[in-house]
Order: sequence, then C-alpha cells, then structure tokens
Amino acid sequence: MTAKNKQLPIFERYLSLWVALCIAAGIGIGQLAGDSMQFLADAEIYNVNIPIAILIWLMIYPMMLQIDFSSIKDVGRAPKGLILTVTVNWLIKPFTMAFFAWIFFEHLYSAWIEPDQAGEYIAGAILLGVAPCTAMVFVWSYLTDGDPNYTLVQVSINDLIILVAFVPLVGFLLGITDVEIPYNTLVASVLIFVVIPLVAGVITNKLMIKKHGEEWFKSVFLPRLKPVSILALLVTLILLFAFQGTNILDNPLIILLIAVPLIIQSYFIFFLTWFAGQKLKLSHAVCAPASMIGTSNFFELAVAVAIALFGLQSPAALVTVVGVLVEVPVMLSLVALANRWRY
Repeated sequence: MTAKNKQLPIFERYLSLWVALCIAAGIGIGQLAGDSMQFLADAEIYNVNIPIAILIWLMIYPMMLQIDFSSIKDVGRAPKGLILTVTVNWLIKPFTMAFFAWIFFEHLYSAWIEPDQAGEYIAGAILLGVAPCTAMVFVWSYLTDGDPNYTLVQVSINDLIILVAFVPLVGFLLGITDVEIPYNTLVASVLIFVVIPLVAGVITNKLMIKKHGEEWFKSVFLPRLKPVSILALLVTLILLFAFQGTNILDNPLIILLIAVPLIIQSYFIFFLTWFAGQKLKLSHAVCAPASMIGTSNFFELAVAVAIALFGLQSPAALVTVVGVLVEVPVMLSLVALANRWRY
C-alpha cells in the first residue's frame, strides 16, 4: 500500500469532529450543571487537578509504551535528519510560536482580548510550541511512507530532550511574557505527565515483550490500550469545556481567533523543515516524519501543564485545547502535500 492510498482509521480521520462534539457536550453540561461541578475544579494537590491528572495520565501512558530507547543506538544512521529534527523542535519552533502568539494576542487581537488576559493566551500557545509530538507522528509517518525505525529514533531522542529542556525553556519563554511562573508546579507537572508515564511505559514495554513477545505486544496489547487513550482525551475535553463554557458563550469568536496563529505556526514549521530537509538532501522517508514531528504537538502534555499552571478555566488551557481541535485537519493537509511533492 502506497502513501497515496493509505488512510487513517475512521476514528482518527474524524478526530476533529469528535473533538467538536465533545466541546459542544462540555459546554452544554457546564450550562446545565452550573456551580455544582465546582467540586471537580477544587480537587487539587500541589495545584494539579486530580481528575484531569488521572485522565491525562491515561492519555499519555499508552503513548509512552511505544517508545523503545534501545533504538537510539541507531542514531548514527542518517544523522542529518535527527539534527534537523532537534534543531527545529528545540531551537526554532518554541520561539516562532511565542512570536506569532505575541503578534496576534498582544497586538492584532487587542480589540477582542483584554490586555490582562493576553499573557495567558500567549502562555498556552508557548506550551504547545515547547511540546513537539511524541505519538501521532507515528501515524503521520505511516501515511507519508516514512521510515518507521528512523521515526522511532527521532521520537525517542525527542522524549529524552523533553525531560531536561521543557521546564527551563517554558520558564524562559513565559518569563518574557511577564507571566508569573510557579516552578514547583511546572516541575511537578513534568514529573507527573512525562517522567512517571515514561518510566512506567518503558518498564511495561520490557516486561510484556519478555513475557509474550514483541509481535503480541504490538498487535494485541497496544491496540487494547488505544481506546483508553482516546476515551480519556474526549472525557478531558468535555470536562475542560464544561468549565470553559461560559467564557466561550460570552465570546464565541475566541475559538477562531486562537486557531489562526496556531495554524500559521503549523504551516510555517512544516515548510521550514521540509525545505531544509530538501537542502540537506534527506530521503523522503526521513524528511517527511522530521517535518511532521515539529509541526505536530504533544498536546496532552501542553493541556496538562496549562491546567496545572493556570487552572481549568484559564485562557491558557483553552488555547491548548483548541490546538487539539485544529491539529488533525492541518496535519492531514500536510500529509497530502508531502505525498504530492514526493511524486
């Protein structure tokens, strides 16, 4: 099967539709339940909301199961692709996202967004920009005939960098927006939503493969967990919008306003990485997934940290959720573009 006739499974293909339906359901529940849901918002430990933390952990853990750090030994094979990925993801993308967010939320949207809220909208965009994709990129790689082994190397290196670079980079970029950063909450979020599920995933990966074999692990165990991850994502969105409902109904234009800089950032990063890859003479099987990793986002982590830092009903949390809404249609358009340019 070639990249031209490969398709996403039906659920992933219409993920934006399910997200939109969950947004509508969440807003409806929020309006019907009113203040009676406040107890969920108040269920916190160290500023981390417990129900949302459980749901996001259920989202992230199945993704971490796919990471095989033993693949890093192959890093010497086609190093130019890995260098491109790391450069774009960590030295370019976070700063361009902060720039686009600053232009739009601080200046172009000043007529619609209160100045005291602009910083939090920028913060949400920054959290997306500093969280490059670790899971859906396997899907985008598959659809563009990317090299699956090399994609695994790229993602594994990316996860290692997240462990050490996410907190200082977020701290630096949020600092220039004059947003007060509770570093203890930021570090706790990375521990809860990256380190713990990553360690648990690696241990589970090794134990299950040792006991049942790699074929069973990939064809039976991982598919069984996939619905858990997707269901947790959808329930998280319902809860988020149950708390965001009043803000959205009071200003329905806000979803569109948020989507614009996120979409511009996505296309900018894709084109930058793609044409840099062409200059480096990377094969399509390496260049395509390299372009997708930087363009796509680890939105589960971004949502989790936005909620932990700013709260369930914050503009920052809303921005990260809109990132989920726009990602699938944008990425599918880029998959089609990459395949067309290949031929």
